[in-house]
Amino acid sequence: MKIADFEIGSMPFIIAEMSGNHNQSVERAMAIIKSAADAGAHAVKLQTYTADTITLKGAYVINDKNSLWNGRELYDLYEEAHTPWEWHKQLFDYAKQLNIIIFSSPFDPTSVDFLESLNTPCYKIASFENTDHILLEKVAKTKKPVIMSTGIASIDDIQESLQVLRDNGCKNIILLKCTSAYPALPTDANINTIPNMLEIYDTPIGLSDHTTGIGVSIAAVALGACVIEKHFTLSRKDGGVDSAFSLEPDELKLLVEESEKAYYALGHVNYTMSEKEKNSLFFKRSLYITTNMKKGDIFSEENVRSIRPGLGLPTKYFKEIIGKKAKTDIRQCTPLSFDLIK
Repeated sequence: MKIADFEIGSMPFIIAEMSGNHNQSVERAMAIIKSAADAGAHAVKLQTYTADTITLKGAYVINDKNSLWNGRELYDLYEEAHTPWEWHKQLFDYAKQLNIIIFSSPFDPTSVDFLESLNTPCYKIASFENTDHILLEKVAKTKKPVIMSTGIASIDDIQESLQVLRDNGCKNIILLKCTSAYPALPTDANINTIPNMLEIYDTPIGLSDHTTGIGVSIAAVALGACVIEKHFTLSRKDGGVDSAFSLEPDELKLLVEESEKAYYALGHVNYTMSEKEKNSLFFKRSLYITTNMKKGDIFSEENVRSIRPGLGLPTKYFKEIIGKKAKTDIRQCTPLSFDLIK
């Protein structure tokens, strides 16, 4: 499965977002890639920045009691969470060995140049950068596919950003519905926006899911999402900047399996019986004689009953038959037919 081949209605493409869950260990980063591949994910995604390319020391201290990062300086957070650039080639090469797609989110023009040197197959634009036209123009000029999250952006913002990408040569774009809260609650997801996005934007739509578990992601597939991005870790108990809302290996494997089932289950509008269902007609209920009857006996609720299998008359004839007479002797357990009614 290739990003460039995506179109509206494609089978779900599952991206395991490593983020800072490597906890500054390249060995752990490689283990995350291996685990994602083993779970059946189609791609693993990195983030390419340094603390100095994304902010300035002393610029801001996080003051949000609901945040996992409350009380920490933004610079120090990014210093801890960033994926060292000297790891990238090793991680790219390792992913290729495992036959899993690897790409990254750049956060400034220098990271785009760096990722180009690694021949990244596509780019991801994070929600916080989706209105950075400088970055968008730089990425678009590579002519590679772009996946862009749409968190904290208005309809007009998204339309403007799409125009920047297209005007600068990007032809393959996928938008991800995203709630930029970490973690997000299911009630914040508003994934009914996905069908609306499919109507508004002439591009495939997916979901960048920051809720816990896989329920929201599966529901998104049912609404037309063809890409699911989830943060991924080896174990939440190991900690890490995004560990609290990251999937573990068994959960990622389940997401891959269940999203595929959800996709195939959509099918098409259909009210006809399948060939397999026709075999089950035998087990529908029908009218049977429940006691031995003599010729001329009256059919009543005491000697006619709705049971399985479906070899007798349909039950819709029950009231019509009650009060009529038997045409001949009838043995108990005989399926009722019009031939037996006088």
